[in-house]
Amino acid sequence: MRNNWAMTFSPHRIAVLALDDVVGLDLGTPAQVFSTARDAHGRSLYTVDVCTPGGRPVRSTAGYQVLPDHGLELIETADTVIVPGIHEGAPLTDGTLDGEVAAALRAAYDRGARIMSICTSAFVLAAAGLLDGRRATTHWAYADRFRRLHPHVDLDPDVLFIDDDRVLTSAGVAAGIDLCLHVIRTDHGTEVANRAARRCVVPPWREGGQAQYIERPVPKVADTSTATAREWARQRLHEQVSLRDLAEQSRMSVRTFTRRFRSETGLSPAQWLLQQRTEHARLLLESTDLSIDQVARRSGFGTASALRQQLHVRLGVAPSTYRRTFRHPLP
Repeated sequence: MRNNWAMTFSPHRIAVLALDDVVGLDLGTPAQVFSTARDAHGRSLYTVDVCTPGGRPVRSTAGYQVLPDHGLELIETADTVIVPGIHEGAPLTDGTLDGEVAAALRAAYDRGARIMSICTSAFVLAAAGLLDGRRATTHWAYADRFRRLHPHVDLDPDVLFIDDDRVLTSAGVAAGIDLCLHVIRTDHGTEVANRAARRCVVPPWREGGQAQYIERPVPKVADTSTATAREWARQRLHEQVSLRDLAEQSRMSVRTFTRRFRSETGLSPAQWLLQQRTEHARLLLESTDLSIDQVARRSGFGTASALRQQLHVRLGVAPSTYRRTFRHPLP
């Protein structure tokens, strides 16, 4: 029985499509992050392989060439296709894409594969026709260019990533890590994603969005961070934390604190608290046997009704449904 059970295990297959002028960090991110996701028996939950058009070498922005083991045929059997960012090429200059590459990406999506972009490869997905009518993001510095080339895409340059059904896009460079961890969390739950994040020595969930990284002509002032208040609030998610309480922790007026908080996190204090409480509730639902009422109280929602409403808005499911989905034992 044990042998038969073991034979049923099949890791999720990921194809990374590298194009000319591929960003070095973006190319390495999927293999690094997904290789750390393992089940309770220590088995890798994903396999990651790299392909290029025609299986030929492609240039990277890091001063080396990529010598792939596969051509575009790898995409035909992949469960997920990831396109790392690029720094040059037709997708960035005129919004077009090699016909063979575009056809391979569309065929993968049509047969049910998940399609992901890191950083500027949102231009690649848009040129393939996969983003029209969808919400998407890319590196904030390319937002104006993206809008000019692809006016039918609902671009949001203020977030770290967007998950729109089976098409996922991320912001610049390191946001690819956030997106990969999000996929692991979606596929296998918070505990597996958190372990993967620890192995990669990165936070399992970054606060806010790209707004906190966009260049602004604002003078730097020392000792004005709201980090102390955020950490204080994280330890008290089960309590009623007011804006005035948070401002007092940072020794600021409410007005100054609110402005500085949004500048640092990309969110208002209320939005940030709601995000933190939702993530804590998800973790409790996945990793404990607490009742829905207890989860609601410990995460700061107060009542099961309030928790149900928030999960429905953010995840589209009820707490009990979420728990059944993510408490399933790993294979």
